[in-house]
Amino acid sequence: MIGGAETGAAAADAGGGDPVAQFLEMLAAERGAARNTLDAYRRDLDDFRAHIGRGGVTIERARREDIARYLASRAAAGLAPASRARRLAAIRQLYRFLTAEGVVGEDPAFGLSGPKKARTLPRTLTVAEVDRLIAEAWARADRATGPDRVRALRLHCLIELIYATGMRVSELVSLPRSVLDGDDRMLTVRGKGGRERLVPLNAAARAAIDRFLAPDAAPDGTPTPVAIRSKWLFPAKSETGHLTRQSFALDLKDVAEGAGLDPERVSPHVLRHAFASHLLDRGADLRAVQQLLGHADISTTEIYTHVLEERLKRIVEEHHPLARPR
Repeated sequence: MIGGAETGAAAADAGGGDPVAQFLEMLAAERGAARNTLDAYRRDLDDFRAHIGRGGVTIERARREDIARYLASRAAAGLAPASRARRLAAIRQLYRFLTAEGVVGEDPAFGLSGPKKARTLPRTLTVAEVDRLIAEAWARADRATGPDRVRALRLHCLIELIYATGMRVSELVSLPRSVLDGDDRMLTVRGKGGRERLVPLNAAARAAIDRFLAPDAAPDGTPTPVAIRSKWLFPAKSETGHLTRQSFALDLKDVAEGAGLDPERVSPHVLRHAFASHLLDRGADLRAVQQLLGHADISTTEIYTHVLEERLKRIVEEHHPLARPR
């Protein structure tokens, strides 16, 4: 038994608190964790608790070897290294919290190393491929009429916006109409944890918004978004009242196919990757891209350093005298 665990457990029991529930409440209240994040932590920690519970061990009394055995059992069950690393990260954060709160005397997860995650590069598109995608979306909107024209203009607007700003798809589809009330050169985006950031709009994205909201978007009199006066920029008949991520993704794949691209290579997230990759390829600073993407930690943005590495290789190959054929 780890030192002080009995005292900490008694304190937790006296307070009537479930240690996992207390940890999740802290994440929600102090760190503004999103519902999906909290659900993921809960699933991982409930799995850990169920496993050690079969041996009669509680969260408060778990030892280092209990955690190690849990991770080994998940590896034997075929759980991917990335998933095992995520489980260990959740357990580490739980015990850091419980140690700080005095629920346990020593951190049993301290120093435990997880599986090494293989570095995976994000899928992306070339500039030419994005141009083809946007051109196909605009051609469809240009020849559509009635309600189809409104939907086509909306899709073109969505594609222009996500590529111009690098927004997450969840941020994009849930943009409120009020986001257009300020400077038309910038958008205020509310991201993960309720954090706000400014993203610039280029001329193409601003023009796409104007066309989408224009009163003549539907010449036959079909109500346009500006006439509907929804609180959302992209209203839809859904549970949330705005366009869903899934609907946008399906429409995007249809346009990709029309542009002669493999639909399996194209998604809203791939366009976000293209935004970051194309900026870095043209000399943007990694810190600036971090801010534009809304990453809390630059280590998340560093996955794009392969773009910087390739650009440096090209510079050397093109300009270094020893790299030139003699």
